[in-house]
Amino acid sequence: MKVLLLQDVEHLGKAGEIKDVSGGFGRNYLLPKGFAVLATKSQVKQAEERLAAQRRKAEAARKEAEALAARLAELTLTFTVKVGEQDRLYGSVTNADIAAKLHEVAGIEIDRRKIGLEDPIKRTGEYEVPVELMSGVSSTLKVVVVGE
Repeated sequence: MKVLLLQDVEHLGKAGEIKDVSGGFGRNYLLPKGFAVLATKSQVKQAEERLAAQRRKAEAARKEAEALAARLAELTLTFTVKVGEQDRLYGSVTNADIAAKLHEVAGIEIDRRKIGLEDPIKRTGEYEVPVELMSGVSSTLKVVVVGE
């Protein structure tokens, strides 16, 4: 029995693949649970169209992320904060602060978890902060911290 997988099935295959399975496995498990449908010509064609649409959508998102990465590479964020002796900050500049400033200055919304700041910034100076926009697309943001 040939079936078209609608979802990833462990030890069988990924969604969109056509697999040849035993009749009992298909009728008693895959079809009733909604993991697969019979592989008719129309079902295969619909699956190919869905996959093509997903690929186009993913490619558009990737291009958008690459354009955003180029914008971020040119951007410099400046934080003016109170400092004490030896240029140590009162408080710190965190990835949440960077995300808020990025939204305020450039109108770019980025989740704070995508900003790869290992430790909060506690001294004045210039810092290169990595930003992971999506899998395989990242950029570096320049952050300048100056004292009042």
